[in-house]
Amino acid sequence: MTTAEMLILKGSHLAPYMQLATLLIGKTREGGGNMFRHQLDTMAVLIDYGYIEPVLLKAAIIHDVLEDIMNFNHNLILNADYEGHDVYNLVREVTRIPGEAKVEFLTRIKSTGSHNAKVLKVADRISNMISLGFVNNPEFVRRYTDETENYVFPIAKEVDNNMLTELGSLVDSRRRYLEDFPKKIAEAHEIDSTNFL
Repeated sequence: MTTAEMLILKGSHLAPYMQLATLLIGKTREGGGNMFRHQLDTMAVLIDYGYIEPVLLKAAIIHDVLEDIMNFNHNLILNADYEGHDVYNLVREVTRIPGEAKVEFLTRIKSTGSHNAKVLKVADRISNMISLGFVNNPEFVRRYTDETENYVFPIAKEVDNNMLTELGSLVDSRRRYLEDFPKKIAEAHEIDSTNFL
């Protein structure tokens, strides 16, 4: 990271958004882990790829609050700081509309999302795919991996080839997990049965 980039990051004032994200502490995720850490992981993915634009990082920190906190007061985002309106608009772009199917949501981001919304969605999916390594539900992993390949790869191709490469690697590793899953279950049953002998 260059000195100029470090200064941009230093002046970003992320704390008000981290405070809002703490409302997600304790909320578990179907894909593994918890919601608060996922917000910070998504921001870390962005920084790792050189995205230090303050509105993008602030939105990453709270990208799931509108969707996952019932009756969340959006004014908390609007009034968080002088960039609150821009952050709120970006968070809304990456939030599913009630009744919107996942495929419709991803297609909407691909076709009408801003560049920042697409970058944020890809970083979010990288974090999600990493978490899948801790999920013991092969059908969920299969569906999520297929969805990533079919709908998120095209978004990543549009915005960042390096992020696409990581997503590809994650998809490959999850497919290997799915291939090995029956063997791991059989081994687990063997271990369980020997404990009763």
